[in-house]
Amino acid sequence: MRATIRTRLTLAFGGLFLVAVTLVLFAANRMVERAFDGSVNVWSEESQDRHAPPGIKVPSEFDTERVVRAVRADVLSSQWQITLVSIAVMGVMAFGLCWWLSGRALRPVHRITGTARRLSLSNLDERINMKGPRDELKELADTFDAMLDRLARSAADQRRFVANASHELRTPLAVQRAAIEIGLADASPERVAAMRAELLRSTERSERLIDGLLALAQGERGPRMRTPVDLAAAVRRAVEQHATPGISIDLDLRPVTIAGDEVLFTRLVDNLVQNAVRHNHPGGRVTVRVAPRAGLVISNTGPLVDPGRVDELFQPFRRLHPDRTGSGEGAGLGLSIVAAIAAAHDAAVTATANPDGGLTVHVSLPGTAAAP
Repeated sequence: MRATIRTRLTLAFGGLFLVAVTLVLFAANRMVERAFDGSVNVWSEESQDRHAPPGIKVPSEFDTERVVRAVRADVLSSQWQITLVSIAVMGVMAFGLCWWLSGRALRPVHRITGTARRLSLSNLDERINMKGPRDELKELADTFDAMLDRLARSAADQRRFVANASHELRTPLAVQRAAIEIGLADASPERVAAMRAELLRSTERSERLIDGLLALAQGERGPRMRTPVDLAAAVRRAVEQHATPGISIDLDLRPVTIAGDEVLFTRLVDNLVQNAVRHNHPGGRVTVRVAPRAGLVISNTGPLVDPGRVDELFQPFRRLHPDRTGSGEGAGLGLSIVAAIAAAHDAAVTATANPDGGLTVHVSLPGTAAAP
């Protein structure tokens, strides 16, 4: 049978206490024995020079020593008996008190264990909420409660993400189904061509959504290995790829090299530049700045954004403005992928709504200054 930690604590502390008491009592008895031996020798020497008073019979030296040794034997025998009884009584008391104290000390642990047994992914609302002094067990319970808070938020985010992903995937599938059913009802060349174009657009949207989901999962997993990444070069490539007539792009690039996954960080820069260009208006402007202390700062013009809801843009499938849907060109995962990749690289991403419209996104890299 496996001994519980309460039993092991009782045996350990009770045994140590019993051994310590036994050693002390045995040492005290030995000291008493030596004291008696010294007294007997002194008494024997003094008895040789003792003069008897008139009318009193003084026992011989042999009789005196015999009496003293008898008294010594009786006293020591009684003392050893009392010592053994004391050791037995103190042993029982020590193990009993250790059993009781260990039970009280482990009571919070049993409470934590009971709470953990009752929890599941569908029931993460219960907390320990331990009261008492700030000791190790209180810190353990608070850490467990904080872990449950993170798990509850993660489970809620996961359920919301699955629901949103299912909704986003259902839309192109519904379009494809309708195009096939309606298009095949009248199989004229014109209807077939229109159905083909609609199916291609729906398939491309599904591909972008799946690609975004894979990028989000890869960004949350983090870089497998870190290599030097030229941030300014990644920005130039993204600007060349997403340059659009009617949108002016101003660059202020200084040499900045970071350690990270080149593919992931290139995807981060690409998403930010693409969003800045896509969610803009004709004749708008995009400003990109890269500096050693400032990190990466991208600002654009565009529709007005509620400052109180800017943080929602970093959540998957969250769109705050009809113009930010991109007319079906995006999957609503751009900034959530940016946030996941940045977190995997120990960077921080913040966004601020511009007073005249658009956003300013700041990627604060490790070692750079905080967002202004």
